[in-house]
Amino acid sequence: MSRTAVDAVRVAVVEDQPLFRAMLQHTLSGTRGLEVVVTAGTVAEAESRITTGVADVVLLDIDLPDGNGIALGVRLRRLQPDLGVLLLSAHDAMDLLLDLPPDVAAGWGYLSKTSGTSEELLVQAVRSAAEGVTVLDPALLQHAQPRAGSAVARLTDRQLAVLRLLAEGLSNAGIGERLGIAEKSVQNHVNAIYATLGIDADPSRNPRVSAALRLLEETGSSR
Repeated sequence: MSRTAVDAVRVAVVEDQPLFRAMLQHTLSGTRGLEVVVTAGTVAEAESRITTGVADVVLLDIDLPDGNGIALGVRLRRLQPDLGVLLLSAHDAMDLLLDLPPDVAAGWGYLSKTSGTSEELLVQAVRSAAEGVTVLDPALLQHAQPRAGSAVARLTDRQLAVLRLLAEGLSNAGIGERLGIAEKSVQNHVNAIYATLGIDADPSRNPRVSAALRLLEETGSSR
């Protein structure tokens, strides 16, 4: 999904807590280039209001009073394949992204409500979702350690640092700025990561999304 510089990213906010929903709406509506076009507190409200072409991104609470936000996101994406989906949860549930149906699995993002997510990170994640980029919560990623014997465990410390920042949705330029290295060096690290993880250049799959999901799959102890 590509957008011009003058297009505002249209956001639908689905959150059952009225105060938190109002805070999200205030933050996003007050940000240049973003526009909240729909708010809803339930699955039923969301399905009736988020019709085809209304929004570019849906910001979804996972736990809703009349259903599950992930299931809602799957249904919305099947109706609108270009719709960005950014999940919010009060729990560390990033690994739920690994169970998404293959036809809608690419380009979902995840932020925790309790990990210290900043307004800046929220805005970045919404904009990335509009571009189909997977963004994972950076605070949770920093605690994720590669499992012994996994492909991710074979990465060097620098490559793992690059992969974590890639999974946060940063561009090569952004990663280079964060780590204090040249953008060309970042690309070299990214190429080495793809080789180690066995990620090929299949044009039907975004390699950055695939790499982020491999990081999620091969870290922690729950999977």
